Parts: sequence; C-alpha cells; structure tokens
Amino acid sequence: MNKILIILSFILFSGITYAQDTLATTEPPKISSVKYTEKDIQVDSSTVEVKTFSKDFKKKYTGPDFVYEQKAPEKGLWQRFMEWLAGLFERLFHFDSAESSFSFVSILVKTVAVLIIIFVIYLIVKAVINKEGQWIFGKNANKRNLYYSDIEKNIHLLDFDKLIKESIQSGERRIAIRYYYLWLLKVMAQNHYIEWDIEKTNSDYLYELQRPVHKEEFTYLSYLYNYIWYGEFEIDETTFKKAENRFKNAIKTFSNE
Repeated sequence: MNKILIILSFILFSGITYAQDTLATTEPPKISSVKYTEKDIQVDSSTVEVKTFSKDFKKKYTGPDFVYEQKAPEKGLWQRFMEWLAGLFERLFHFDSAESSFSFVSILVKTVAVLIIIFVIYLIVKAVINKEGQWIFGKNANKRNLYYSDIEKNIHLLDFDKLIKESIQSGERRIAIRYYYLWLLKVMAQNHYIEWDIEKTNSDYLYELQRPVHKEEFTYLSYLYNYIWYGEFEIDETTFKKAENRFKNAIKTFSNE
C-alpha cells in the first residue's frame, strides 16, 4: 500500500514540474509593426448640400397638436365662491387641510339646496290644500271657496229666495244658479228624498232617489248647474231664465209631493 502511495506522489510531482517549465518557456505573441503613410488616407471630396429653413417655419408648429404643456382650466365664478367659502370655514373651524374644508363645504351646500327644494314643495302643497293657490287654479278660486264653506254649512238656515233676488239685482246670475241648486237640495232633504251631508256628491244624492222621474230631473239639473257654475263664464238673460224656470218647477215639485 505504501508503495502505491509513493508512486502516485511521484507522478503528481512530475506533472506539476512539467507544467511550470512549459509556462516559463512559452513566448508572448508578436505585435504587427505595419506602418501607414499619407497616401493611405482618402479624402471625401463629394458636395454637401446645405439645408436652410424659412423664417416663418415656427408658424407651422403653433397648432393645438404641437402644444405639449397642458394649461389648467380657468376657474368659474361658482368655483371661486366655493374656494372662498372653504377658506372661510377652514379659518373658523381649523380644518386639517384645504381639501377637507372644501369637501365639508360641498356637502353643506348640497344639503342646503335640498332643504330649500323641500321647503318650496311644502309651501306649494300647503297652498293647494288650503285652497290659497289662486295663481294656480284661476281668478275665482277664493270666491268659489267662500260658497263651498260658508253657505253649504248653513243650508237649512238660509233664505234662498232673498239671496237669489239680491244676486239677480247685482247682475250675478251664476251665483243665483248656485243658490237655486242649494235650495233644491234643501227641499229634497226636508221632504226626505235625500239625507243632506256636505261631504256627499251629486252622484250620492242621485243614488238615494227612488223614483225614475226624480232621478231624471235631478240628473238634468245637476248637469245644468255644473255647466253654469263650474264653467266660470257669464250667462245671458235668456239662458238664465230657462235655467231659473227649470229649478223653480223642480223645487215646487219636490215641495208638494
């Protein structure tokens, strides 16, 4: 075994020694010593065209396609007002930043706008319910409300004959027809043809009538009354006399039966 190790050591030592001798005796590569003269230099004698630019060439590049700097849009009056208000709130309430103050002001302005709209709608609805919206429903809205409320509540206490004469003397024929219709309802209620109730409609009273002849007459008189009263136009003397005679006959008929 020892002999084998001695032989391997000798072979390894010999290889290392041979490699060192080979590196020591190797010569470096030679550098070429070629020399160049002036004859070897070539001069380019071709003509070079000189480029020139017109004096107004800048005008061709002034369009929007050649603008590379984006300008901030100008602020409108509303934007400046909002910024001023945000600055005021920022000074008064010590917001953390201008952005937070601006956000608060935006929400506040929108809330106030919604409240104003709701308030306006409330006023309109209130005017309609209370029948004060004369500018909405026409010039005679207040007059019509008067006759619905005051007269109908006291239908059994009114002297319709006197009221009709006063209306005719003052030239208010439409109001006289109104009185005739209420007088007819009063007589029908007193003679138990209907039960009077201020909330009832003409159809309700028509349903309560039993005899067909009464139904037919009341239907026509209701049509005549609605045409004259709600039509809101003045009637001539001839038309008024025809309507007046028809109401007088009906009142007489319901009073005597």
